[in-house]
Amino acid sequence: MHSLPACPGPGAITCLPAPEGWLYSAVVIDLYSRPVAGGSMAEHRRAKRVNDALLMTICKRKPEKGLRRPTERGSQQAPESHRALLTQHGIRQSMSRKGNCWDNAVSESFFRSLKTKLIANQTY
Repeated sequence: MHSLPACPGPGAITCLPAPEGWLYSAVVIDLYSRPVAGGSMAEHRRAKRVNDALLMTICKRKPEKGLRRPTERGSQQAPESHRALLTQHGIRQSMSRKGNCWDNAVSESFFRSLKTKLIANQTY
C-alpha cells in the first residue's frame, strides 16, 4: 500500500497532493447514514472552504432549525464567518473539550479511505 506524503495542516480538514501543490479539502458527512452531504476543495486552508462545504450541504439537504453540527476546534470552524453562517441557518455548533480525538473520527475515516483506496498512486 502506498502512503501519501504528510499533509501540512489540521487533521480533520485534509489536504491532497497535486502537481501544482497541495489541495485542501473539507467535507460535511451525514453522521446517520455516512454519505458526504457537501464538500469543497481549494488551494488554501481558509474558513471559506469550510463555509462552502456547509452551504452545499444546506442547499442539498435543507435541514430543520436546531440541527447540531459537531466540529473540531480548528481555525476554519471557529472564526466569526463560520459561526455567523451556522446562526443564520439555525444550526448549533458543538465542540467538545480540546484535544478530543473522537470529534472527527467519521471524517478522519473518510479521508483515510479517500487517500488509501481512491487516490493513492494517482496523479490528478
